[in-house]
Amino acid sequence: MTTSQFHLPDVGEGLTEAEIVSWKVAAGDTIEINQVIVEIETAKSLVELPSPFAGTVEGILVAEGATVDVGTPIISVAATDGQEAPPPPEPVDHHKLPAPGADLTAVRTLASTAEQVSAAEAEPEETSGAVLVGYGIKGQVSSRRTGRMGARASIPAIGEAPDAKVPTQRLARIHQPIPGVPVIAKPPIRKLAKDLGVDLNEVTPTGLIGDITRDDVIRHADQAKVFHNIETPQWAPVREERIPVKGMRKQIAKAMVASAFTAPHVSLFVDVDASRTMEYVKRLKTSADFAGVKVSPLLIMAKAVIWAVQRNPMVNSAFTEKEIVVRNYVNLGIAAATPRGLIVPNIKDAQDMSMRTLAESLEQLTLTAREGRTSPADMADGTITITNIGVFGMDTGTPILNPGEVGIIALGTIKQKPWVVDGEVRARFVTTVGASFDHRVVDGDVASRFVADLASILEEPALLLD
Repeated sequence: MTTSQFHLPDVGEGLTEAEIVSWKVAAGDTIEINQVIVEIETAKSLVELPSPFAGTVEGILVAEGATVDVGTPIISVAATDGQEAPPPPEPVDHHKLPAPGADLTAVRTLASTAEQVSAAEAEPEETSGAVLVGYGIKGQVSSRRTGRMGARASIPAIGEAPDAKVPTQRLARIHQPIPGVPVIAKPPIRKLAKDLGVDLNEVTPTGLIGDITRDDVIRHADQAKVFHNIETPQWAPVREERIPVKGMRKQIAKAMVASAFTAPHVSLFVDVDASRTMEYVKRLKTSADFAGVKVSPLLIMAKAVIWAVQRNPMVNSAFTEKEIVVRNYVNLGIAAATPRGLIVPNIKDAQDMSMRTLAESLEQLTLTAREGRTSPADMADGTITITNIGVFGMDTGTPILNPGEVGIIALGTIKQKPWVVDGEVRARFVTTVGASFDHRVVDGDVASRFVADLASILEEPALLLD
């Protein structure tokens, strides 16, 4: 019997240490190759580590909560007789990982009437990987209200063809709401949603007949907690609490200090009449081409940034002591508030994406970030960032640059305000666009033209069609 030790690998670019968050196995357990054995927290994200060995766990060498250096033995495994332990895994090549949104391209809403997959045609149950909140694994499901309300949309499993048959034993019945059709929810569920401040029109139902369940409401409310305080907790029993500065919080502090005291920031602001953007978003939401995809003003801003970068490439560059690197591609960063802190994952090569693909990528990026499953590769090599402070009800702010970038845009809340149109005061949807730049690279005229280009798209999204 051969005993092997698993050493903490470098799962990120330049990772030096990580915290052991939770063990998924215990001494005496039998494990297989690629079975998840531990969850660690790096300076950027939570990462699940698979075992490179098969056998019996002899001992856990590092306790939960401990921070250890890369290369430290963390678990020992006794291989079963006749098995040789494979070598430790090679470091991950993050440049070969798929970009955010790659798995969502197969998600489509079917226009035909949903049909129930019969039990006779069902295959044996299969295990599946992790799925995104709001998607799940989907087969075709019929609704009792089909005749009265019209067929509910049916979504194939991610990565499956629309006509693929899915075993009924593992159906996660996900129904996308149809614009103009009332949601299905029992009175207690509606009361729960009201108490939690949840809009049922924004909840993805998973009930057998396309109804919203209690779990659907709670799941949506838990996600909303990231952005809104939906409850007031009791005062803590202790007078003071001390939180160790480590992991992601340590990395955030280091990056913000380096950015603030290295790059000379300059900020600009402009008020924008975004009424036509709101009309455009409304039309996209009711379009069959965007069925099953979340559409918001952030999508229009993302497209506007890509368009404005093409017209003002210096805002998408990087500064070094020897040269300025102008990047003719856009890895669009989206600042995301998560329970673990602020992270900035980015959408790789966003300039090549259609509006729908970009919308899918934004949705996957947001859901993955809220679950704390954003990989280090998804946060590497960003070129320019958007921070959507409007979700917090804020009008504007002075964002700090993401290290390695020279531009960041802040999108404020969009709400009705008095606005002068043709000499008359009218109620219009108004927002404030703010932006910060590295003044070593971006001069005032370039920064002003870039912000003006963003404003012009929000005022008239039809410019994107040019």
